[in-house]
Amino acid sequence: MAKTPPIEPVSGTVVPRYAGPATFCRLPELRDVPYCDVAILGIPFDSGTSYRPGARFGPQAIRQASRHLRTNFHPQYDTEPFKTIQVADAGDVACNPYNIEEAIAQIEAAADELYQHAGAILSLGGDHTIAVPLLRSINKVVGQVALVHFDAHLDTWDTYFGAPYTHGTPFRRAAEEKLFNDDASMHVGIRGPLYSRDDMAKDAELGFKVVHCDELQAHGVEHVVKRIRDRVGDHPLYLSIDIDVLDPAHAPGTGTPEIAGITSRELVGILRGLQGLNLVAADVVEVAPAYDHAEITSLAAATIAFEMINLIACRKK
Repeated sequence: MAKTPPIEPVSGTVVPRYAGPATFCRLPELRDVPYCDVAILGIPFDSGTSYRPGARFGPQAIRQASRHLRTNFHPQYDTEPFKTIQVADAGDVACNPYNIEEAIAQIEAAADELYQHAGAILSLGGDHTIAVPLLRSINKVVGQVALVHFDAHLDTWDTYFGAPYTHGTPFRRAAEEKLFNDDASMHVGIRGPLYSRDDMAKDAELGFKVVHCDELQAHGVEHVVKRIRDRVGDHPLYLSIDIDVLDPAHAPGTGTPEIAGITSRELVGILRGLQGLNLVAADVVEVAPAYDHAEITSLAAATIAFEMINLIACRKK
């Protein structure tokens, strides 16, 4: 039996974009759709932060900023994404802010349940700790994924103050649990000083390749796109995007900003170059709106999320 046409967001030509539902892009809620290709899941958790807190308010800020977007037609992809696939807002996970391991279990359980109703999950963080339960959950659906991690930082340290689960450790835990394919995964946007001379070597032992910001500056967007595509191949792809991969001029509202980052134009260009890859899940994390100015960071995160929805829609055309 053919699926019914998708229930689309509230149109900005009918209801002004500053009004209407408070969902991402003013999409329908999950409970109001008969099926769901992509679910937007808010994860308001930031107990794993090591410096400035506040990413727990990221999901609501990203949803608010998404009102800016014109979502009917994307000329770069030649898509009408919300006519092609059913996207719905699944609300927020209720996370224990006082117990990190309990919160991780809650996030994993919520994602497991959501995969019973949705083909893919696009998560809005929250700090980067949330990547561990999300990777655990998608592994139950598709097996090991190619992990492409956009970030200023490696996030493969062992512990912070003896704590194994923080926003600086998720991909070491993921490596230990074999949640990603170590022949198909990489970091993009790494820059700045490190804790130890050995940090890069220890990261490489986990299977990651690295695209430094200096490499992007020297060789350009097309070079980085080729490196990612050659590395990922046809593996199921998980994109994890820490908003601090952007220079603070483009994303001031984050907990651990690093200067000399990539621009929002470069990041969008790289994402558009990934069209055709098998994107199965994604997250956008570390938006801390208390440090933002004029919604610069929240709008960047909302736009990145919309770009990834279009990447999934392209595969459904």
